[in-house]
Amino acid sequence: MNRGHTVADYHRLVDRLRQARPALALSGDFIVGFPSESEADFAATMDLVHEIGYAQAYSFKFSPRPGTPAATAPDQIPESVKTERLACLQALLSAQQNLFNAVFVGREVPVLLDRRGTRSGQLAGRSPYMQVVTVMAPDDFFGRIVPLRIDRARPNSLDGTLVDSDWPEYCACGCGGACQGRAEVQA
Repeated sequence: MNRGHTVADYHRLVDRLRQARPALALSGDFIVGFPSESEADFAATMDLVHEIGYAQAYSFKFSPRPGTPAATAPDQIPESVKTERLACLQALLSAQQNLFNAVFVGREVPVLLDRRGTRSGQLAGRSPYMQVVTVMAPDDFFGRIVPLRIDRARPNSLDGTLVDSDWPEYCACGCGGACQGRAEVQA
């Protein structure tokens, strides 16, 4: 794909990042079935994903875009092979995401509640690791960063419960906790 780096370069970068920040959560984008991708190439991708471990990822089948060199490149991969490879990759990525999410069960996490959930009385937001977290909470908490105890890990989200905590740790407005987390988050 004419990338200017190697797998070894990527491993070195991830190692340096994890040394600096051991709790690093990685996200990645993956394309399977790029023209000329061999079985060995795909196996190397699976090995990389297994070795690195991703908290979340986006994965797609290659689709030709008019006017790009790859659209007319020889050795196009059959659609059935792309579909099979994508299913294998997504199974591994999903398992990694489930393991990552499960680690948070029982932990207290600050969450910015920025939208309504799918159920009545439910709010949703994002953890510092960009996980979707839902909680049954009054609208008063909308637009705030609040501490939630994570009770359940789902494949694509977490369920939490409001907890009492010291607000200064979570307060984003800079008041040192005087607002008890009630300050509006400024966009």
